[in-house]
Amino acid sequence: MLRIFAIVLSAVLLFASPAWAADSNTGKLFEYHCSGCHVNGGNIVRRGKTLKLNALKKYGYGTVDAIAEIITNGKGNMSAYKERLSVAEIQSLAQYVLDRANENWK
Repeated sequence: MLRIFAIVLSAVLLFASPAWAADSNTGKLFEYHCSGCHVNGGNIVRRGKTLKLNALKKYGYGTVDAIAEIITNGKGNMSAYKERLSVAEIQSLAQYVLDRANENWK
């Protein structure tokens, strides 16, 4: 019985770890590149243009693709990150932002 439990636990940890690691790494990317202006989904430069879900939708950025476009090419005061981040990192950050917005940045 203990052997079966160990095998099942090993399988769960083996397959779950990459997802946890990816979210953790994306969180670190956000903290390093984005949180200076967007701490907790806010915006210290343009207060109304936050990363909160209602603002993202209001300004037409309520999808991963739309958020990725802004991260890639920048807009207004926001710098473009296409030279600093890979396409995969940008997509991951865009998904991270939308996920946090859906959770009200909690």
